[in-house]
Amino acid sequence: MKLKVVCRKVYDYVRYDLKEIAFPSSLPDPPHIKKRRKLTWKERYLVLKEASRLYAASWVRDIGPDLRPNDYKKHEGSDDKDGGANGASKEKEPSTLEDLAVAARGGMETLRPALQRVYMTRASAYRDALKSFIQGYQEGIQQVMEKKDDFKPPQEEDTPKKST
Repeated sequence: MKLKVVCRKVYDYVRYDLKEIAFPSSLPDPPHIKKRRKLTWKERYLVLKEASRLYAASWVRDIGPDLRPNDYKKHEGSDDKDGGANGASKEKEPSTLEDLAVAARGGMETLRPALQRVYMTRASAYRDALKSFIQGYQEGIQQVMEKKDDFKPPQEEDTPKKST
């Protein structure tokens, strides 16, 4: 008889409690919330398309002519009008993104040094900015200290006048 009770309790635990522990059910919605209908596949596609367009528009970096050739056709036409001889003589260095794209095609062995260059470039920029900030801060402190020194002697001259 006891074995039957134990088996029943284990069965109930696995069936109800373990399922609730592994996959907890969410709380019911409050009564004032109206449920929305499910979107159709076409509506889901349109939402995904618009969301991806907005996400892509949020990235305003210049990613190069390989990925956006139509945008660069407009710019090349205006550049040729402004400085045609200068544009042809200068060779364009590859951008960081182009370097990373080429390195990614080569595999992890070529990607690691390219990423290290990017990190070191950014680290040096941060270091230079921090040095510049510290230098400006120290100059500002020196100016404030000089102003304090300039104001102290007149106060000392005023104090003897008050004492006599």
